[in-house]
Amino acid sequence: MPTYDYRCEGCGHELELFQSITESPKRKCPSCGKLRLKRVIGPGAGIIFKGSGFYETDYRSESYKKGAAAEKSKAESGEKGSGKTSGKDEKTSGAKGSKKDGSTP
Repeated sequence: MPTYDYRCEGCGHELELFQSITESPKRKCPSCGKLRLKRVIGPGAGIIFKGSGFYETDYRSESYKKGAAAEKSKAESGEKGSGKTSGKDEKTSGAKGSKKDGSTP
């Protein structure tokens, strides 16, 4: 159920009411008693999404961030230090070459 902002056009009194969406707007001012109460558009509330299924960087714990950084640095040092290339490039280029010739394996 949303919170609605109201302002009395007679006395200027402002208030917030927690109402159902289907409930009709209030008209009587609780301060002056006149039927000059109007619903105004409020700023709303900020929404915070928590849980799985959102961006991987949202709401991560510090332990997760440290583990991810350690894993990333481990992977980077392994790639730079080994100096070897994967055999995937050679295998795929050979497979592509045989298909281009029109011959079947």
